[in-house]
Amino acid sequence: QVQLVESGGGLVQAGGSLRLSCTASGRTFSSYAMGWFRQAPGKEREFLAAISYSGVGTYYLDSVKGRFTISRDNTKNTVYLQMNSLKPEDTAVYYCASPVYRGAVSKVDDYKYWGQGTQVTVSS
Repeated sequence: QVQLVESGGGLVQAGGSLRLSCTASGRTFSSYAMGWFRQAPGKEREFLAAISYSGVGTYYLDSVKGRFTISRDNTKNTVYLQMNSLKPEDTAVYYCASPVYRGAVSKVDDYKYWGQGTQVTVSS
């Protein structure tokens, strides 16, 4: 059974930084892309970033490009999301996800396994 466990969320002031981590088990981690999403209250779940299985390819939502960086360590079965210059509108629950197939994709329906989420709150 695939399990994804996120950590690293919390409360931060605007302009601050956080690094989220997601550790996976139950699947050959290095064979699959990984993604990060977020969901704010009353809004749909939103794609943020994805990374190829090797880590060479990365893809971002335009509004976070240049502020967020996705990376992975296949020796630790862990994917990261470094978030800089945080804004109050970044407040949401953040999820990591593993796709149905191996490629890096951006649609919610293309992901099969999800973590429990970690809350990020950015104060103004």
